[in-house]
Amino acid sequence: MPQALAGVRVLDLSRVLAGPWATQLLADLGAEVIKIERPGVGDDTRAWGPPFTTKTDGSRGDSAYFMCANRGKKSVALDMASAEGADTIRRLAATCDVVVENFKVGGLAKYGLDYASLSKDRPRDRPALVYCSITGFGQTGPRAQQAGYDYMIQAMGGLMSVTGQPDGAPGAEPMKVGVAVVDLATGLYASNAILAALLHARATGQGQHIDIALFDVQAAMLANQATNYFVSGIAPTRMGNAHPNLVPYQPFPCVDGRVVIAVGNDGQFRTLCAVLGAEALAADTRYGTNAGRIEHRTELVAAISAMTGGMTMAGLMAMLEPAGVPCGPVNTLDQVFDEPQAKHRALEVEQTRADLSAPVRTVASPIRMSLTPARYDTAPPALGQDTRNVLRSIENS
Repeated sequence: MPQALAGVRVLDLSRVLAGPWATQLLADLGAEVIKIERPGVGDDTRAWGPPFTTKTDGSRGDSAYFMCANRGKKSVALDMASAEGADTIRRLAATCDVVVENFKVGGLAKYGLDYASLSKDRPRDRPALVYCSITGFGQTGPRAQQAGYDYMIQAMGGLMSVTGQPDGAPGAEPMKVGVAVVDLATGLYASNAILAALLHARATGQGQHIDIALFDVQAAMLANQATNYFVSGIAPTRMGNAHPNLVPYQPFPCVDGRVVIAVGNDGQFRTLCAVLGAEALAADTRYGTNAGRIEHRTELVAAISAMTGGMTMAGLMAMLEPAGVPCGPVNTLDQVFDEPQAKHRALEVEQTRADLSAPVRTVASPIRMSLTPARYDTAPPALGQDTRNVLRSIENS
């Protein structure tokens, strides 16, 4: 069975994470992704380590960071700044359905690699071009020319204002998320937009320029926190691990770690109280509704913590899970991939690359499709490993 995106060819001019994350998703689903990299240097993230992989001769390989976002791609080393390199990339673009780039606004025009140039010179026998630009602040606006990086966008876009311990608590300060969530979400929004534009192009013959900004994505990711502000007029603040709209909905202490208890309605709260033998809490009118539990959050959380603090994590979950109270352990990464559920779902992908001394391990795509599942045919490529074969394909074009 062909994959969902079989026959779609993508020219990937992006580097670092947001763009490569989008194009890796397309590659997992069957698109042919040609990654253009600087000769001798490659994507910036090849050097973002340690940790690094090890080559068969014992020398340093590519970074683990690079490996996370570039499987399934073909690496072509070309110097875009040279007239010959730019011309070759233009010829490659003419054979592709999609171009993805994350240069500064207008930065590719001098090479004839901007949307206007590539769509104008489109061969008549090729479908209309879908061109996706990923930048910090978008193609327009007062900050359009400013570079944007995940960390600063988490700050500017409000995420850090609602992440971290509250003022007055130990370690209180605005906190970034432990992974580059803005880059990752930007990649997901970009891939969604690309697929929508491909459907439109095939239905109408019209290509288009997609403008994706990290700042816009971060604003969208504020989700309920943004609408909490719009409705109340009050800017949400940092609450540690507590939830602004639900109680109890946070980690609770055990003798050997912490377990998240996520009560989503009044019925689950009553069940929680019954399981814990806390009939007094269930009968207390202060806690009968979620609104009441939010109002009396501090004392309720303290009461539940006092009960869970003497239990083991396994013991607490063994009580809650059969009763239907949502819960889960606060796992370290090694524990994540040791979870029976992770093993059953095959969340770890192992691939080989000829120049590396050990297999490359990455995380599987979460997309599960009954007829056209994701596949992992090739490992993240060595720099320039596919240059000759890819360029041979356009020799006569």
